[in-house]
Amino acid sequence: MQGQSQQQAYDRGITIFSPDGRLYQVEYAREAVKRGSASVGVRTADGVVLIADKRIRSPLLVGESVEKLHKADDHVGIASAGHVADARQLIDYARRHSQVNQLRYDEPIGVETLTKAVTDNIQQYTQVGGARPFGVALIIGGVEDGQPRLFETDPSGTPYEWKALAVGANRSDIEDHLKEHYQPEMDLDGGIGLALEALASVSEEGLEAEGLGVATIDSETEQYQVLDEAEVESYLDEHDLLADETDTESEE
Repeated sequence: MQGQSQQQAYDRGITIFSPDGRLYQVEYAREAVKRGSASVGVRTADGVVLIADKRIRSPLLVGESVEKLHKADDHVGIASAGHVADARQLIDYARRHSQVNQLRYDEPIGVETLTKAVTDNIQQYTQVGGARPFGVALIIGGVEDGQPRLFETDPSGTPYEWKALAVGANRSDIEDHLKEHYQPEMDLDGGIGLALEALASVSEEGLEAEGLGVATIDSETEQYQVLDEAEVESYLDEHDLLADETDTESEE
């Protein structure tokens, strides 16, 4: 009981380290990320792919209202996992920082520079009394000087650069699939197929186009582009990943 009461004392303040050097609120924020639906990022030779599982929970819900993919700048996109409201705050911050950089230096912000600015902001919320950490992880992908870049932020405020990654639910299983099948020389179409297959590897029913968000940033054009539902469905059909319509009808 005494050990439990000591842990609760460290739980109450984000600015207090436990004796073994842990910040419990940051660790709880990471658990919040794990409860969010998955997002996947893949860096290819031709650009970056971002895919988000929007997890449409009701047939009455309008799929476009579920915000999991965001345009931060013309050449940068962001996918999230965790608390959507927290993600929106960080994405608004990223957009403002990108525009300030454009006005001040008359050039697009670097993907790494933007990621570190966002993580610096996140980190402040791990050492300020009366606040809590952001319960969200972001995948920030874009093109910098013609080169694709892909980064992750986590609730501690630490940036990581990846070739391919997943955040949110079933992260380990999705990344196992990415590790096995990732090829650095693949093109954007191959990246989209790999990310969809990785998401499908943890879904027993298959995937539905309405429940997915897919975006790319091409190295040549350096433009963020969102695929429409018909394009997503064609990729799912090509890779034989579409949910079984007969199973869906029987569930209804």
